[in-house]
Amino acid sequence: MSRLTPTKKVQTPDRDDGGSVVLERRTQRTKPPQMFQVLMLNDDFTPMEFVVMVLQEFFSKDRESATQIMLKIHLDGKGVCGIYSKDVAATKVDQVMEAARKAGHPLQCVSEPVE
Repeated sequence: MSRLTPTKKVQTPDRDDGGSVVLERRTQRTKPPQMFQVLMLNDDFTPMEFVVMVLQEFFSKDRESATQIMLKIHLDGKGVCGIYSKDVAATKVDQVMEAARKAGHPLQCVSEPVE
């Protein structure tokens, strides 16, 4: 015959004894990434048609929008081609500069943070 040992009953408090810890969940807020605008700068040598083609090819503008941006660049000295994250803006600038170089045009393209 085996002898059974009595089990201890675990007591749970019926009420809060003041030693409880309550954790408050805080939603973590992340800031949106800094955005950059890609600008094309006017020069007196790059053909307007080349600028329109670049806007269509690298910035997915339709012919009418590309023409309006090209005219803004021509009249104001610079124009916004689009607003992107830092890496995408840098890639767009590189693409435009490479296309201009290959075509023998002095077209300049830069990116700057959006305020």
